[in-house]
Amino acid sequence: MAEQTSSPEAAPAGDLDEVLVIETSRWQDGPPHELFRELRGRCPVHWSASIPEFPEQDGFWSVTRAEDVHAVSRDWETYSSELGGITALTGAVMPLELVRAMFIGMDPPKHDRLKALFQRGFTPKRIADHEPAIRAIAADTLDRLDGPPAREGCDLVADVAQPIVSRVIGSFMGIPPEDDAAWARLMNASMGAGDRDLNPDGPESVVRREMPEIFARCRELIEARRENPTDDLTSVLVHAEIDGERLSEQEIVMGFVLLLAAGNDSTKATYCSGMRAVMEDERQRELVVEGGEYDGLVEESLRMFPAFAHFRRTATRDAELGGRTIRAGEKVVMWYASSNRDEAVHSDPDRFDVTRRAEHQAFGAGGRHFCLGTALARLELRVMFEETLARHPRIALDGSPAHALSPWINQLKTLPVRFAP
Repeated sequence: MAEQTSSPEAAPAGDLDEVLVIETSRWQDGPPHELFRELRGRCPVHWSASIPEFPEQDGFWSVTRAEDVHAVSRDWETYSSELGGITALTGAVMPLELVRAMFIGMDPPKHDRLKALFQRGFTPKRIADHEPAIRAIAADTLDRLDGPPAREGCDLVADVAQPIVSRVIGSFMGIPPEDDAAWARLMNASMGAGDRDLNPDGPESVVRREMPEIFARCRELIEARRENPTDDLTSVLVHAEIDGERLSEQEIVMGFVLLLAAGNDSTKATYCSGMRAVMEDERQRELVVEGGEYDGLVEESLRMFPAFAHFRRTATRDAELGGRTIRAGEKVVMWYASSNRDEAVHSDPDRFDVTRRAEHQAFGAGGRHFCLGTALARLELRVMFEETLARHPRIALDGSPAHALSPWINQLKTLPVRFAP
């Protein structure tokens, strides 16, 4: 179904008509929250005619309010994940056929059957059983910073978050520890392809360089699991059957990539932004360190700093949303970075408050694609916050953090900190 380059039903919104939401200059320091605030108030379902950095790409609808994001998320028959991909870009970084090999890029019924293979391994009880192992990984990583020789500070992204999340998801996937760094490099370059620090060669290198290496590394793991099945998630993929048929190599590899990428990016992103928020607000630090508001810290970090700024659907038929007519084939982008700060849901939404106790859409907004790893993400975040602040309750910023330049992954790429004596 062909996507249209312009939408004849885009109602006038004054000066917002010419706004292009995905424009590099707007994303230098993370999501453009002021723009999203204006869109929520004046044009909550907004049409961007193009994506400047990718002129061959068609325009898209931005959905910015929580209520509308919820509606799109739950109506998979009208808003498809399979038809055109899961990000605002279609095939610009990763070919569409590879995206469709992941269950996040599928529609029911196949999506439901493939996702169900992993549901049993991600129940809250099963995840809770992993807490001692996750805490040991976090403690070991932080212990190494204590020396000898003891370090006065570090980059919280590279030295703490990355090694912890890599080992946690690596243990679930059956990856040996010595391969953690290589897989982190591949995931960072693929997910943050538009940021020159994460991928110096840009988006075009993902198909040319990262994906061939990913497939080569995965083939070794696949062959090992075929000969010697284990209880890790890679083995589940290798031996899974859908409608009596085994998954293809492409489906196995991309299922592996989906789980590894989610484990690599999501917790790392939210942990680092949450730590930054605590370091910038002494009252919030006190509530957490002295008041034990760790669960509140987890949930408020998820609300204010969702690891993915957006996911995308494609309209399968004409539909009405927020007073706009969306035509079949058009892109519909759900901005969680906006919906999680919706004034209709959250009072004073730009204020970080660990006592807020509010619902959010960091894991999606319901429906078939609600995040499989919610229990793991919450546990991992709580453990990482607890272990870090137990050792370094007076940890402080030591320079300017840098945000990944991306309208998709919402994360810091550097977070320099110093440890108090």
